[in-house]
Amino acid sequence: MRQICFLLLIFLALQSGKGLAQTDTLRLDIKQAEYLFRKQNYDLLAENFQIDQARADIITARLWDNPELEHENLFYNHETKKFLQTSYEYGQFASSVSQLFKLAGKRNKNIKMAQFGVKMAEFAYFDLIRTLSFELHHTFYNAYFTQQSVRIYQQQIEATSQLLTAYEVQMKMGNVALKDVIRIKSLILNLKSELTSVLNELEDNQRDLRLICGLTPSAAIELQLSAPGNDISISSLHYQSLVDSARVNRSDLKLAKTDLEFQKMNLKLQKAMAIPDVELSLSYDLKGNYPEKYTGLGIKIPLPLFNRNQGEIKKAMTGIDASENNIRKQESILENEVFNVYKTVFRNEKLCNEIDPSFSTDFDKLISALIKNFKARNISLIEFLDLFDSYKENSLQLNKLQQNRMNARAELNFVTGTTIFR
Repeated sequence: MRQICFLLLIFLALQSGKGLAQTDTLRLDIKQAEYLFRKQNYDLLAENFQIDQARADIITARLWDNPELEHENLFYNHETKKFLQTSYEYGQFASSVSQLFKLAGKRNKNIKMAQFGVKMAEFAYFDLIRTLSFELHHTFYNAYFTQQSVRIYQQQIEATSQLLTAYEVQMKMGNVALKDVIRIKSLILNLKSELTSVLNELEDNQRDLRLICGLTPSAAIELQLSAPGNDISISSLHYQSLVDSARVNRSDLKLAKTDLEFQKMNLKLQKAMAIPDVELSLSYDLKGNYPEKYTGLGIKIPLPLFNRNQGEIKKAMTGIDASENNIRKQESILENEVFNVYKTVFRNEKLCNEIDPSFSTDFDKLISALIKNFKARNISLIEFLDLFDSYKENSLQLNKLQQNRMNARAELNFVTGTTIFR
């Protein structure tokens, strides 16, 4: 009996825990989503490692070349029939130590190139933040307004289902025709079919949002739109000021300009590589040289008769031309993106501002009155269904306009590299 009671308690605990897990919903607004994104996004974490690797290249560039030690010893003395003798009487060995000295500032140029590499890795990281942040906002707003569309459909289905129940009762009493019931059933079927498509879209958006924020696949999320901040007037925004802001703040343009500096430093390095390095050595020979116990100082330097690093110098010069062309390309992309998004934002803001704020409320009141009139049989079923469908389309259209407005704002932040709209 005790075992049965114990198992029953475990079962109830598991069921209650399962129920809690199912009802545990993470409510997110855009600021909370940004916090999770910066803390848990796998692409950002991976890109941050690239910066650490670039910094390690500076350490490598600052290191001096290791000295080289060379030793040669008599292996076998056939006179004494002994191996590896080193004494003055019976042995022989020669040793030398050498050090390579790089000339023409090669070491300092390598250090500067590594430092440019760190800057490029940092700008690539910041540009990834900019790109993924826009993707986060775009996905968040799409998911939020799709979530609102789901609620519209659910409300429509619930209201129509109640109407269907009432009509079925009236049909059994002989007060309404079968065709009217079938028409309402057809409407419910269409609404459920459209709801399924919207739910699939919502699931896709939530999946992308979980990936960006580093959430588990099973995390149930409910999105909330933050209260609007002190938005600036769209009329105060000017195209040229937005372009200037983008030129100052966009990390992809900074990355392109830093790459040009990197290529220029690479050209200096490759020209320096044409100058030979010097290797100095100090040697000692026991008996294999004159005089015995010979001590010598040596120098080794290659003669630049054939190879003067011409290929790498040419490649570096071509790299500078390519980088300058890439800067012009990035500036052209920047100007076109800002112009296009500026027009889109202006158009969406103008359209949303033209909508009467009370329009949606008045339309809701109209629908309530419509349902009452239909129940009182002041209007026909066809008129009711037509107006009811207009209500749904109106609600979805207003929802879509707000979605386009928020996405355009997020895109303007993206193309300017700033936070114009919060």
